Amino acid sequence: MIRIDALWLATAPLDMRAGPDKALGRVVEVFGAARLHHAYLFANQRGTRMKVLVHDGQGLWLLSRRLHQGRFVWPHGGVTPHIELNAAQWQALIMGLPWQRLQADGAIRVV
Repeated sequence: MIRIDALWLATAPLDMRAGPDKALGRVVEVFGAARLHHAYLFANQRGTRMKVLVHDGQGLWLLSRRLHQGRFVWPHGGVTPHIELNAAQWQALIMGLPWQRLQADGAIRVV
């Protein structure tokens, strides 16, 4: 299993043809560095595909996920180039749910 200590979402889209080297370049550009056991999340322009880059100390993992229906709830652009997610928000995000409404305990308090 891959150990992940922090989850970071990039608000700018990534070309889904990007391989590990191009994704790593984007991580360094947006986040400053690829930190050990951190996951960096990117979506395509339409929000139907996601790539996750993880540095595990031995090498890089580049994972992808595609939704066949709907879109990932993704904050494209904006003032903040990246957002840190908690585990509950991550679970909601990969299922296409409105993760921004979740608190640290997983409860939805804002409609």
